[in-house]
Order: sequence, then C-alpha cells, then structure tokens
Amino acid sequence: MDQTTIFQPFIATMILTMVVWVYMYARRLSFIFSNRLDVKLMTPSELARVSPPQVSNPSDNLKNLFELPIVFYAIALYLYETSQVDSGYVVAAWGFFVFRALHSAVHCFFNFIPLRFILYVISAGALWFIVLRAVVVLCNR
Repeated sequence: MDQTTIFQPFIATMILTMVVWVYMYARRLSFIFSNRLDVKLMTPSELARVSPPQVSNPSDNLKNLFELPIVFYAIALYLYETSQVDSGYVVAAWGFFVFRALHSAVHCFFNFIPLRFILYVISAGALWFIVLRAVVVLCNR
C-alpha cells in the first residue's frame, strides 16, 4: 500500500481545524462588532463569559481540535515513518476524521450534547484502535 495514503485523513483533519478557526473568528468578530465591545479592556475569560453559545461553542470546538487530533497526527507520522500504513489504519484514520468533522458540526451549529458525545466516543475509538494496534505491533517486534 502507498504509505502516503495516511496523509489524506491527516490533511483533512488539518483542514477541518482551519475551517473551524475561520468559522470561530467570523462568529466572534461579528459578535464583537455588533455589540461594540471594547476588547482591548477585556480579558479572554471575560469575552468568553459574555459570549453567547453561538460564539463560544466554535471557540470551544477549536480547542478540542488541539486535543485528540494531536495524538492522531503523531501516530500517523509514526505509521508513515515506520512503513506500517495499511488499509486497516487508513480506514480507521478516515473514521477518526469523519466523526471528528461530525462532532465539530454538532458542536458549532446546534450543540446537542448527547449526539456530540456519541460522535466523540466513536472518533476516539477509531484513534484508540490505531494507537493500540501500533503498540501491539511494536511490542511484537
């Protein structure tokens, strides 16, 4: 298998992060300008406190995209560097990305927490599969 295929979901996850970043700033700047907030006098926690969910949720989601996805990036690079990429890893990597993207959509647009949690668990499960499989392979060398 072409080892670089692992970079398709890798890059897709990076693009997801950038899309959420743009969306977050669009929501945040619109809120700041429409309410004529003087952010020079506000701390980040004060801005978060006064922001409605449609402004704070994308910000919270962006923070989420710097949690488990960091492990995903690291394990993808490891798999590529050690020439272990195969269809099982690639399918799981796409699963991780798809369910992270769905999680982000729910979090940013309507934030139904039970659904968001299910999507999170599925994406985390895909990542756990990738990491644990890599650990088993490493330990059996």
